[in-house]
Amino acid sequence: MDFRSPVRRQRRRLCSVALVCGPSPDNRVRPLRTYVLQARAFMSSQSQSARSWVVRRTRLPLLSLRCVACPSKSATVGDGRFRVNANGKLLDVWLLARCVSCDRPRKLTVHERMPVRSFDPAELHSYQIDDPELVASTLLAPRLGRRNRFTLDWSHAWRLETSPAHSEEILPFRVDVVFDDPIPIRPDALIALGVGVSRSEARRLVRCDLPLNRPTRSGFTFVLLDRD
Repeated sequence: MDFRSPVRRQRRRLCSVALVCGPSPDNRVRPLRTYVLQARAFMSSQSQSARSWVVRRTRLPLLSLRCVACPSKSATVGDGRFRVNANGKLLDVWLLARCVSCDRPRKLTVHERMPVRSFDPAELHSYQIDDPELVASTLLAPRLGRRNRFTLDWSHAWRLETSPAHSEEILPFRVDVVFDDPIPIRPDALIALGVGVSRSEARRLVRCDLPLNRPTRSGFTFVLLDRD
């Protein structure tokens, strides 16, 4: 319990807010409400200095997968189709792909000899109607690539959406990067694209806790410094 007088407690709160806002130019004590309003304005200006970038998928990525019929090392799932095969009370589910060069079809194992009762009815229906969201989530799941021995090729399959810059914006400012899908991108390449500079220049102009030369699939924050 605080046994100090109300006046002392108010002075303590006043000093705490004054530390955030700074002393007044004329060194006069102002009402507590004035400091609170100044503190709110300060925090508002700080939040407005942050910008948001979003990495969005524009299409399904290609598959780095060697074709058995031609020299091609790339495949695509196209618009996405599943094949469900019933064998008694067991089900097999495949995601269909094809070579980008010779169009040879290929089946990517999703489920193999799984009991029918282990499937949720809604999930099974989504496989049967080639639900686009299920196609995307299945393809992007790391276990599918490990099981079928392929990696995803994200070249030209994503875009960076940046918030518009304002002429009165003052550097440095913070940028929050958000990923809609787990797309592996080097932070320095992403920043270089967003700012319009080279990778080496991007590494010089930013401060970030994340290694800039290692691909990341999750969001991060960096501070863009003045070029001078």
